[in-house]
Amino acid sequence: MFTVTGKLDYPLTHRWRTCHLNPFYKNLALWLVITLMMIMLYNLFNQQNQPETNISYTSFLAMVENEQIAEVVIQGQELIVTDSGRNRFKIFAPQDPDMIPFLRSKGVAINAKPPAESPWYMSVLISWFPMILLIGVWIFFMRQMQAGGGKAMSFGKSRARLQSDQQEKVTFEDVAGIDEAKEELGEIVDFLREPKKFTRLGGRIPKGVLLMGQPGTGKTLLARAIAGEAGVPFYSISGSDFVEMFVGVGASRVRDLFVQGKKNAPCIIFIDEIDAVGRHRGAGLGGGHDEREQTLNQLLVEMDGFESNEGVILISATNRPDVLDPALLRPGRFDRQVVVPLPDIRGRQKILEVHMKRTPVATDVDVTTLAKGTPGFSGADLENLVNEAALIAAKRNKEKLDMTDFEDSKDKVYMGLERKSKVIKEEDRKTTAYHEGGHALVARFLPYTDAVNKITIIPRGRAAGVTWFLPEERDFKYKDQLQSELAVAFGGRIAEDIVFNRISTGASNDIKQATDLAQKMIRVWGMSEKLGPLSYSKEEEQIFLGREISQHRDYSENTAQRIDEEINQLIGNAYEKATAVLNENIDILHKLAESLLEKETVMGAELDELINTLRPGIDLPSVTTAAKEEGNETSPESKEKE
Repeated sequence: MFTVTGKLDYPLTHRWRTCHLNPFYKNLALWLVITLMMIMLYNLFNQQNQPETNISYTSFLAMVENEQIAEVVIQGQELIVTDSGRNRFKIFAPQDPDMIPFLRSKGVAINAKPPAESPWYMSVLISWFPMILLIGVWIFFMRQMQAGGGKAMSFGKSRARLQSDQQEKVTFEDVAGIDEAKEELGEIVDFLREPKKFTRLGGRIPKGVLLMGQPGTGKTLLARAIAGEAGVPFYSISGSDFVEMFVGVGASRVRDLFVQGKKNAPCIIFIDEIDAVGRHRGAGLGGGHDEREQTLNQLLVEMDGFESNEGVILISATNRPDVLDPALLRPGRFDRQVVVPLPDIRGRQKILEVHMKRTPVATDVDVTTLAKGTPGFSGADLENLVNEAALIAAKRNKEKLDMTDFEDSKDKVYMGLERKSKVIKEEDRKTTAYHEGGHALVARFLPYTDAVNKITIIPRGRAAGVTWFLPEERDFKYKDQLQSELAVAFGGRIAEDIVFNRISTGASNDIKQATDLAQKMIRVWGMSEKLGPLSYSKEEEQIFLGREISQHRDYSENTAQRIDEEINQLIGNAYEKATAVLNENIDILHKLAESLLEKETVMGAELDELINTLRPGIDLPSVTTAAKEEGNETSPESKEKE
């Protein structure tokens, strides 16, 4: 594990403190200004003014003459009068020199106050407030134009986030199951830590690394691990953050991103989901997207243009490398393309061990067994498996996670939640039992089939019952294996027809899978003796959609008819083969269905025991060693009754 040098740590820490303390002082100053303005407004509009009534000077003199006035307050030319009933009046008095002697003669109490004046700060505020407001607005917009981070007037600034030292670091120890990818990316860390070691012989540090793989395989986690190991500034941004509704914003953000990277070199820039901006230029029905193409062009120039970006390594991740522009993938831009595959059985075991460190696990949990039972799972799937097991254990008020929790979690992730509330008729349960039993028996008696893992009639998700197989991981499949798969697919439908003399809609998924497989055997893989090793399928993916929208046919109608005949013949042969197996072993089918109706779940070993009991000394076709012992290296297959 690599350590971060103190030379690199201090600037990063200093920058983090600056960016976190400055907003505190800004907020404090803002609240102080708001408080001051509230006080001034309170003094201006909320002075303690008692209700006063205006009367004429003549009426005032008449009230004095009748001795109805108790007190007079003289404030300039204003008189605040209080009568004998404690009512207050406000009078504007003229220049009358006889008024005070007259009041004294009538015994009126006289008080004098200076004229009322506004506070000095209110005078300053009223006179200077418009100017202060204009200057403040001008300063605000100027600062916003110069600042980044998605603020007003900063459309062209990069939205890349700098990973701070205070965030939880991810290292290569936290990444498991993809050792080859880790090894290749470990060299990037060496480049950043000791560049002279590689450049002294004339070598050039790679400018870009493209991580490719299916969703959930750990591409983003690998990039975070590189940042944690290298100890250099790490900028992360999503591909969709470049494009806005304003023209030229994407290219401007790309320029600003690399400007920041050059200032902090050596550093790493990570762009997640780069296919959002790196798609093929000029693709689509209506031509290219100018704004997106401008962004891509600027990215191409920044990666390998006239100006060098030494010390800036670009790491990108995508699960659609097929739609990326060829100019982006050439050496000098993305020098390395690292494939992050789905983990094998050893990788799944390591990933499960990493995630199980965070949870209390019972002693009966066998990680190897779990890894064998989760073929085709990605790192994200395995993390979800452990999380679901923890939630199930918590629901059951357990202190530790045991093997039962993990098995229930696996079934839930595979098939969905068990539908306990569903009301199932006994007739439907019986039909499902024979349907799934038909799949299992055909698979067990025919050669070159996958090992039966589990048969269940417990409804989960959209399936009324499921037969699980453990397929062998192989690079190729052979014709006899595919023919056996076709027969297994029709096993459920044929069992219903033999036992009940009627068929249901539960075999719809089986028929669809068998039809697709038969078409591929004839049209794609050339497994027809009459048609020969020719391909009759030209499928062109449209880049702008990312999927096949049309299928071109460049053969005659006569050839199309022969293709249909060959497909029908394959299906017919498979149907006859499955029918023969079930007719010969109808007693075993009845016993298996009874066992399913009683226990709801029958394991593969129990099926073999049942067959050996009813057929002593039978020589069953042996499943491959890999399928028996590790038969889980590929995604599991299932035959489900809907």
